[in-house]
Amino acid sequence: MIAVIGEKPSVARDIARILGANEKQDGYLSGNGYLVTWAFGHLVGLAMPEAYGIQSFRRESLPIIPESFQLTPRQVKAEKGYKADPGALKQLKVIKEVFAQSDKIIVATDAGREGELIFRYIYQYIGCNKPFVRLWISSLTDKAIREGLQNLKDGSLYDNLFLSAQARSEADYLIGINGTQALSVAAGQGIFSLGRVQSPTLAMICTRFLENKNFVPQKYWQLKLQAAKDNVAFAALSADKYDTQQAAIDTLQRIKEAETVRVKSVERKEVSHEPPLLYDLTSLQKEANTKLNFSADKTLSIAQKLYEGKLISYPRTGSRYISQDVFEEIPERLVNLEQYTRFGGYAAGMKGKSLNSRSVNDSKVTDHHALIVTENLPGKLETDEQAVYELIAGRMLEAFSEKCVKDVTSVTLECAGSLFTVKGSIIKSAGWRAVFGEKEDGEDNATLPAMQDGDSLPLSGIELLEKQTKPKPLHTESSLLSSMETAGKELENADLKASMKDTGIGTPATRAAIIETLFSRQYIVREKKNLVPTEKGLAVYNIIRDKKIADV
Repeated sequence: MIAVIGEKPSVARDIARILGANEKQDGYLSGNGYLVTWAFGHLVGLAMPEAYGIQSFRRESLPIIPESFQLTPRQVKAEKGYKADPGALKQLKVIKEVFAQSDKIIVATDAGREGELIFRYIYQYIGCNKPFVRLWISSLTDKAIREGLQNLKDGSLYDNLFLSAQARSEADYLIGINGTQALSVAAGQGIFSLGRVQSPTLAMICTRFLENKNFVPQKYWQLKLQAAKDNVAFAALSADKYDTQQAAIDTLQRIKEAETVRVKSVERKEVSHEPPLLYDLTSLQKEANTKLNFSADKTLSIAQKLYEGKLISYPRTGSRYISQDVFEEIPERLVNLEQYTRFGGYAAGMKGKSLNSRSVNDSKVTDHHALIVTENLPGKLETDEQAVYELIAGRMLEAFSEKCVKDVTSVTLECAGSLFTVKGSIIKSAGWRAVFGEKEDGEDNATLPAMQDGDSLPLSGIELLEKQTKPKPLHTESSLLSSMETAGKELENADLKASMKDTGIGTPATRAAIIETLFSRQYIVREKKNLVPTEKGLAVYNIIRDKKIADV
């Protein structure tokens, strides 16, 4: 008999169907020589201090550092403290019985760090020693499951992945338990939560908020000149920015006396823009926040649902690349998209063309490749699900499309000894930009007449513009995710900076939960799309700001 354990019932049922285990039992499915059971996410975790005989929230109990960590079933709040979740206890009993009846185990929890931890903690807690192998797949389509079952991996290949997850779990425990209790004891009342990733993330939000709040804008002035040629009018800005209004007015008066503008130089060049890389989870969350105003947590939840619906590949990926063997399947996926109303025409136009391979790099694929759609087309989706699916499908079309090619013209003008500049561009070949038909942020699209060096043009007008410097904007979830990805680049310690270069803080799978934790702790609130610290959040930040726990 072979046991199979999935991370949740829906995934286990799909695997059971393919294996022919169709007989329903209490907490598992059986048949054809298989017993297929499931977890409900993290059924087992690290025990709280009370399990070690330590009284929490007492100064004399700190620091809390267990000699060896104990595992315990998932806890839920009770009238006094916490108690074991009855549902978790029941399912752990089922899993223990299923494993006891089996000769070996197929581990089919999510193919990632946390999925590995979910199984290993259960395996250790129930005291199992049966051999196990790993089902490692990047989508839940029937084809992917069958191929994975035919290519099961030795469980020991993922020992280091488990050790990484275990280290993360224990580090979170040590910093979270001790930091939270130390701060709460010092405060004298209330609970003030700290965490290994939570606290530096709060520090990012508070730092940006205070920089923005305390920013003193500085005024400056520019001149805007109007000219024309061949009945095509255009405007150009002064190259100089004037620190005083009088200096700008003096230049303005001098230019008013001029009648013509001389074309000092005209630079024309063809510019190619490569398509964007495929999405990983973080870049999808950033895009969904910017375009759809979705929170990172909402985007992850929708992506997980699309994954379980066999419509997209594994969502919790940290890679924006696919391997060569997956690239060979892309033409088939693009043919499928011809039947999808929004992208059908564009996808059909890609047939027979050479696909852009910028997102193809075996060496940059991590545990899972970038997000792509599967061979299954969606039926009826909820509005939000459709929006996220179309982001992923559209990005896939963009990533494998031709470059966008533009002719860019940069013109420098001279009038009364002052220089003015203007840029314009004409798209020669839209390439990947035709998928959504969107313009690039800040794109220079002024319509310019044909000009040559030395041309003399009539001056149509000149005006004074008063401007002021602006602070860095408050963090949105999109910008915060970017900062979490690149955290550490501001560190002065070269070794620490190097160690965080490609990691940041948090992982693609956990960053959304960290942000949601800050909301649930009432440390931050949303003001429109911006993230703003509360008084409580600022109070915590002011206490920890000079401590290493806030160092990013």
